Amino acid sequence: ENIPALGPVILASNHVSFLDPPLIGAFLPRKIHFLARKTLFDSPLLGWLIRQLQAVPVDRDGGGGAGLEAILDRLDGGAGILLFPEGTRSPDGEVKTARAGIGMTVIKSSAPVIPVRIFGAFEAWGRHQKFPRPHRIRIVFGRPLHFEKLRAEAETCDKARLKEIYQEIADHLMDAIRGLTQD
Repeated sequence: ENIPALGPVILASNHVSFLDPPLIGAFLPRKIHFLARKTLFDSPLLGWLIRQLQAVPVDRDGGGGAGLEAILDRLDGGAGILLFPEGTRSPDGEVKTARAGIGMTVIKSSAPVIPVRIFGAFEAWGRHQKFPRPHRIRIVFGRPLHFEKLRAEAETCDKARLKEIYQEIADHLMDAIRGLTQD
């Protein structure tokens, strides 16, 4: 009920498993695009699969401008994007701190942001496991967050404050994700 049927939307989720993008996307009534490390597209099987899942290639070693542009283009076209503010899978299943890049993406778009928390996927196929194993997984979608005041401030503030706004949004999102429970 928290996911808009139409229009741009950013889903911001914790990231604990390879399973996160397809699991989150499988339960939504609309297509959602997500980011994937550019090198994953080089694998014939995995590359084909993530293309089918609407992945956006990103270069994690710099040059992230093209990835941001692709995300914003999709949002401008009314698409939904799944982002993982932590930037990579958690090594221990715990929610970590966000990178400021999520804040920049939020500021440069007009999309509402839905916090998402996935439970159990780390136990099913955590970062250090070679193969998945059965485990109950639960996905919780929070209420939309709107950042109109910070977006308005970002239009006129100096660069130092802009960086603070990016991190403020990132921190707020992670707090919202941590606040989602399985109950």
